[in-house]
Amino acid sequence: MTPELHTRIPHSSYRGGSEEAGVLLVDDREDNLVALEAVLGTLEVPLVRATSGEEAMKALLRQEFAVILLDVLMPGMDGFETAGHIKRLDQTRDVPIIFLTGADAAAEAGYAFRGYATGAADYLTKPFDPWMLRSKVSVFLELHRKNQQLQQLLAGERDRLGEFAVRLEALERCLDPGGANAAGSTETAESGETGNSPAVPDVPELARRIGELADALHQMRSDLP
Repeated sequence: MTPELHTRIPHSSYRGGSEEAGVLLVDDREDNLVALEAVLGTLEVPLVRATSGEEAMKALLRQEFAVILLDVLMPGMDGFETAGHIKRLDQTRDVPIIFLTGADAAAEAGYAFRGYATGAADYLTKPFDPWMLRSKVSVFLELHRKNQQLQQLLAGERDRLGEFAVRLEALERCLDPGGANAAGSTETAESGETGNSPAVPDVPELARRIGELADALHQMRSDLP
């Protein structure tokens, strides 16, 4: 039976909602996962465990992550194969990956080159500097937050533009209330009737409506951040 995924949240400091993107920790060794949780526990984000590449893929399809810490040497689907699957899926291809592996193995097998070729954002060798790892993960968490804020801003701008288009259309209808009269004048001309002078526009009313349009445009610009 495949082991269940485990989410470790530091109860003393984490106050975020369940929708907040977390960090996916992928390693087949319990002691390595415990060490990663100890280093990253103060970041106040969900830390989700996966002990294999298969578990990691399931976790990625279930929830959103800001960054993945991926061990290279794992039985079955190793880190490089797992990264390849991650980068092939539209849903997960943009999640940054930080590879972790032993220094000796990395030097002998050229793992760093293979990691970057697979699409890794960074590569660290064990034993890693806890401060460096936490700093790198913090950068990716902040980038993810900024990207989410940008997406929300763009969604808000689309809503404002839609509202503006509706208001503009309504004002245009107010500024051109004689559409039917124009049609009637055309029919009159076609029927040969003469002697009726063309309608004279109400200049003060037209000026008032143009002022309303200008005020609406100014208000929409003021609402923009």
